[in-house]
Amino acid sequence: MKPNQLEERLIQFAIDVILLCKKIDKSFASEHLAKQLIRSATSSALNYGEARSGESTRDFLHKMKICLKELRESYINLKIQKGASLISDLTALEKLLKENDELISIFVVSIKTASNKLK
Repeated sequence: MKPNQLEERLIQFAIDVILLCKKIDKSFASEHLAKQLIRSATSSALNYGEARSGESTRDFLHKMKICLKELRESYINLKIQKGASLISDLTALEKLLKENDELISIFVVSIKTASNKLK
């Protein structure tokens, strides 16, 4: 996958998370988790932009690992919200979980490839 394509997927993922979170109820748990989900989902897209302009392979790797961390946080957050039935749009939720899982897989492979270049 080309860097521009991955960046677009991350941006769309962040947008889809924001749109889903606009539909949540106003309970404390929903709002708390939605705010954290928006932070982690948008952070992965923003940090990927930084990774693309990394000053070295080590810098690139560091930022890619931050992206992966944020994507994993988003995934767990979505699973918690699903388990607690905080998101009523199950179709959108499942779509986000699938995309989130695919993005995690892409980052794991990219990090392994870049790590091998350092060796």
